[in-house]
Amino acid sequence: MTDTLERESMQYDVVIVGAGPSGLSAAIRLKQLAAKQQREISVCVVDKGSEVGAHIISGAVIDPRSLSELIENWQDKDAPLSCAVKQDSLLFLTEKKAYRLPTPASFNNQGNYIISLGVFCRWLAQQAEELGVEIYPGFAATEILYHADGSVRGIATGDMGVQRDGTPGDQYQQGMALLAQQTIFAEGCRGSLTKVLMQQFDLRRDCQHQTYGIGIKELWEIAPEKSKPGTVIHTIGWPLDQKTYGGSFLYHLNDNKVAVGFVIGLDYQNPYLSPYAEMQRYKTHPAIRATLEGGKRIAYGARALSEGGLQSLPKLTFPGGVLVGDTAGFLNVPRIKGIHAAMKSGMLAAEAVAEVLSEEASESSNAEAVNYTSLFRNSWLFSELNKVRNVRPAFKWGLLGGLVYGALEEYVFKGKAPWTLRHQRADYASLRPAQDCQKIDYPKPDGKLTFDRMSSVFLAGISHAENQPVHLRLHNPELAISVNYQKFASPETRYCPAGVYEIIEEAGEPQLQINAQNCVHCKTCDIKDPEQNIDWVCPEGGSGPNYADM
Repeated sequence: MTDTLERESMQYDVVIVGAGPSGLSAAIRLKQLAAKQQREISVCVVDKGSEVGAHIISGAVIDPRSLSELIENWQDKDAPLSCAVKQDSLLFLTEKKAYRLPTPASFNNQGNYIISLGVFCRWLAQQAEELGVEIYPGFAATEILYHADGSVRGIATGDMGVQRDGTPGDQYQQGMALLAQQTIFAEGCRGSLTKVLMQQFDLRRDCQHQTYGIGIKELWEIAPEKSKPGTVIHTIGWPLDQKTYGGSFLYHLNDNKVAVGFVIGLDYQNPYLSPYAEMQRYKTHPAIRATLEGGKRIAYGARALSEGGLQSLPKLTFPGGVLVGDTAGFLNVPRIKGIHAAMKSGMLAAEAVAEVLSEEASESSNAEAVNYTSLFRNSWLFSELNKVRNVRPAFKWGLLGGLVYGALEEYVFKGKAPWTLRHQRADYASLRPAQDCQKIDYPKPDGKLTFDRMSSVFLAGISHAENQPVHLRLHNPELAISVNYQKFASPETRYCPAGVYEIIEEAGEPQLQINAQNCVHCKTCDIKDPEQNIDWVCPEGGSGPNYADM
């Protein structure tokens, strides 16, 4: 580890890690507050993607409530919200049939918009830069810097040009120290630095464990006569069994495009299950095939999402910093919406952070923006998450049990039940031994409607320097065979949506091969590995997928 004093450094009032909706909303709100109070607040945003939005992926239907609070005249600023939702439907699928269900109020999308989250974040970045925010994509925050008293001092960006063996290459460039009075961590789901903060400050001591899902998405261009801009379709049921949580979305955008995706809770039990293959199988259903057949798949991606809800939110503040967005877990699972929640959390954090900024940066300690928690608990965001806190954990009773309980919450208790359900177990602890489970026979891809993982990875626009260090690290390499292979039939070869993990034979013995160059940065392996043996760390800045319109 390089000593901070040897690095080139820059000082800001606030450094924000991550140029997603929460980080950019925090940056904008900070500058708005500075203008209102007639003072200067210097703000820097760093993002590991090659450009803003490169690593951003979501369904996505946005509730514009937070946007309207942040930028009242967004309609006049050419915000990329041009496809208003016109029609909603919820389908229950069997293998051959689709049955329309009553649309719950939580699924009501009137007044919402179907968007590309990457395009939206690039627009947000423009608004932030116009206010004076400095944004630096292509720089991965890889280390947290501390004062002597333990408070967060800022972050360091990763070194560039490091070779596979860890030594500097010909193009080596040392990372920078970005120092700040307050650091806002907006890394998205399962942030690598957020994991460190959770342990360093014991932020999860008073909450339930987080639970996750994996979302796999494709963007298609379909025949004009099949295009229905503004149409939103969600499904539950087939191809998943009654014990596995998940569902799908099909969103019709403008320009003959549809976003099709599948989400599976990572608390599934059968190690033979492949989320990627389930998504491919889902597209063969007659109700979905009818839209996609004859079209062309133009983009692919995947990302984990935090599903734990209110009871899984950690402590949000610590000396010198705060957590915002999905890295903390601000997602309304029953609504399948997190953008408005992420933005609101960033705005609330900005207000609290602005309160503790002093005229001059301290050389020895940074304050804690404790008012952030109070602002959140007194906000509409808290009320929204509180009302639905019991819906996701109810699915531990299976699909039918979850649907019945969800109906009771919505129509009888109206979110005011005097109890809070607990999540059953951590996702990594939910897998059953392979010998106790049935293998799943997935059909061979046809190359027209269904595809193999490698052709999909190509569409993610992935770029990793060939000789950089592997960013997927095993704490104990022996466990990959002695536990994962022998007990669970190597589930990492199936839950990874990019074919990163592969079992090969060397001298007649099985070995785990890690194809890190395929990684789409979804973080599923970091979450689901049964021994928590895989540690996802940031690769070189600018590496990974490049989601143009996802």
